[in-house]
Amino acid sequence: MPPPDMPASGPIHLADAADARGAANLAIVRRYLAAIEARAPEDEVAAFFHEHVVQEEFPNRLVPNGARRDLAALRLASARGRQVIRVERYQIQNALAVGDRVALEVIWTGELAIPMGSLPAAAVMRAHFGVFFELREGKIVGQRNYDCFDPW
Repeated sequence: MPPPDMPASGPIHLADAADARGAANLAIVRRYLAAIEARAPEDEVAAFFHEHVVQEEFPNRLVPNGARRDLAALRLASARGRQVIRVERYQIQNALAVGDRVALEVIWTGELAIPMGSLPAAAVMRAHFGVFFELREGKIVGQRNYDCFDPW
C-alpha cells in the first residue's frame, strides 16, 4: 500500500503542494500524452503547443543526429509517426512539476504499423523517455526528449 501522500498509480512529486500552477501544467501535459495515445486529430494535438514551441529530440536509435522542431516540423513528424506506429502508450513512472516546468520519466511502447528494420509489422517497441516541458500561458513552449530505446 502506498503512503498516504503517494497516489496508487505511481509517484507524483510537486515541489510544494501549494504550487497550483505546477499541478495545472502537469495536468495539461497528461492530457497532451492522452491525446497522442487516443490518436486525436492533428489539430487537437497541435492545440497543446504554443505558437513558438521548440521541441528538441536528442540523438537516439531512431533519430541518430537528433532534431530541433518548430510547430510546423512537429506536425510533420507526428503525421509520419502515425504512418509507422499503430498504437502507442505513455506510462508515466515519475513526474515533477514546479511552476511552468514539468519533468517526466516515461515508459513508451509503440506497436508498428509497418515493418521497420528487423522488426515486423505488429512488433512492439519499447523505450524509456526523460521528457522535460516548459509551459507558457497553458501551452507547451518547450519540450526536450531524451529517448532510450530497448534493443531490437
